[in-house]
Amino acid sequence: MIAVHSMPSAFSAGECERIIAAIAQTPTKEALLVGQRQDHNLRNAELVWIDNVDGMGWVMERLIALVRASNVEHFDFDLREFAESPQVAIYKDTDGGHFAWHSDIGDGPVARKRKLTLVLQLSKPGSYDGGDLEIMPGAQVLAASRAQGCVSIFPSFTLHHVTPVKRGTRHSMTVWAHGPAFR
Repeated sequence: MIAVHSMPSAFSAGECERIIAAIAQTPTKEALLVGQRQDHNLRNAELVWIDNVDGMGWVMERLIALVRASNVEHFDFDLREFAESPQVAIYKDTDGGHFAWHSDIGDGPVARKRKLTLVLQLSKPGSYDGGDLEIMPGAQVLAASRAQGCVSIFPSFTLHHVTPVKRGTRHSMTVWAHGPAFR
């Protein structure tokens, strides 16, 4: 099993721009932590769930295909469903957008069943400074690709964070594949 599977050009630049334009027309919600609590020291971002955006069914179909292929080739987890809609996170320099170190497995019945996390880089790499997705599968920290359209897939129990955005805005999409809870 590899720590992080990177899939360059999983989405084209045009497709990423199309997603950003579509979510720009949708009201955002503040990103909350488990238990629906707010803590800007841990996370400061806005979210749009793509099931609230018209015409985005093609995105979910592509994400499912990417996760399935990656799982067969690299992880071999028992995946059974996608119980949560993909979310687009918007990290802004004006808000000090970031997400502190965390894993995607937590409290609640759905979070405990997360097996794989997929993050799609939507923004152009030069459109913002900071905002790096860093993944720590062990003692070493790995930087995810900033290339627009690149997908990073990793086990949901892996620690990761988004460094503070210092200039511009970073858009990324996350979805989780679910299965029986890890034992």
